[in-house]
Amino acid sequence: MADGYLRRTAITRPILTDEQQDLLDVSINEWKDACNISSRIGWDTGETRKTYLQDLAYDTVLEETHLGSQHAILATHQAAAALDGVDAIENLDEHYKTSRPEFTSNTVKYDTRTMTLFDDGSVSLSTVEGRIRCDLNLPDEEDGYQHEYLTDDEWEVTESTLSKRDGEYYLHLGFRKDKPEKQVETQGDDEDRTVLGVDLGIVNIATTSTAHFASGRELRHRHREFERIRGNLQQTGTQSAHRTIRQMSGRESRYLRDHLHQVANQILEEARTHDCEYIAFENLKHIRERAPPVKEFHQWAHRQLVDLVEYKAEAEGISVEFVDPKNTSRRCPECGHTSKGNRVRQAEFECESCGATQNADYVGAKNVGWRYVCRGLQSSRRTGDSQLALKSGTVTPNRGFVPSD
Repeated sequence: MADGYLRRTAITRPILTDEQQDLLDVSINEWKDACNISSRIGWDTGETRKTYLQDLAYDTVLEETHLGSQHAILATHQAAAALDGVDAIENLDEHYKTSRPEFTSNTVKYDTRTMTLFDDGSVSLSTVEGRIRCDLNLPDEEDGYQHEYLTDDEWEVTESTLSKRDGEYYLHLGFRKDKPEKQVETQGDDEDRTVLGVDLGIVNIATTSTAHFASGRELRHRHREFERIRGNLQQTGTQSAHRTIRQMSGRESRYLRDHLHQVANQILEEARTHDCEYIAFENLKHIRERAPPVKEFHQWAHRQLVDLVEYKAEAEGISVEFVDPKNTSRRCPECGHTSKGNRVRQAEFECESCGATQNADYVGAKNVGWRYVCRGLQSSRRTGDSQLALKSGTVTPNRGFVPSD
């Protein structure tokens, strides 16, 4: 990002008493009023700059709402950002009719002065009647994606948002840390660069060239169960059934998101362990072209997983690249022989030429990574060897297999 920071959002739910919910409801309504007051003043005066609008609207917000001083400031800044967005649209198209921004969403902004996170997994939030403190509904597993931001001192809390949707409260926690330099930009052109290949599948949602297998079995099972129960409820057709479907969809989304975050973390751990500067995936457009057997759910899961790896890799200074996966499931990584007959069964690979037998997903991962290694050789600027990371070493086009120390 232009300001030199990586920014991430971790979504969780505060565990609230009825009294705390009532206080937050009032605070949300007061926040909307404050933003609309500031928006009106900024619209009438033509002011879109945060500090200038703060000077114009701050006193009025304090007089007409029950917000504290810091929340009043945040509301003026929120309105200024919305007004600036409208101004930008008008500058792009003078014929486009715009109107004053109105704030209707059930949300309220927090920053480090109005919200405090504690090490015990609780949070303190400012309201119109002082602060409330409550626990956060965090995953039991320590590798749930929220924990990587809450427990890593490199990530600092920034502006966050509390929202209310369908009677449920969600806290979108904002984090930032200094953006690292790309590893591939800090090394000389004559340095060896190591690639981690990743195959995306169904039985194993992801397999790496270092022989890490992320099973897709639990993901498929949970999705089938959600679909079965959802179908039964849809046949019922009652209002209660529809409410249950909405609640279930939220639980399913949270489960899938947490599971894919864990898989993405495992892929990044493989890259770190094997000192990889690149992670290579198959080009996602080919996933759609392969269906069937790849169904819509798996297409979605693969896209989400790659997106997660991309932004997590950015935080590590690792580059994510894509290759054409054509024949990556049919090429023998030992002798290079490519044939449809090499793929004995969905999970098994046996080369017709040299007789090598391996797990088919593992073959795909090695071939995906190898294709990117070979692409690098075509660069006129490259004077060193690119190499593919394997479980017990690396393989390069020039030197062949090199065992790890």
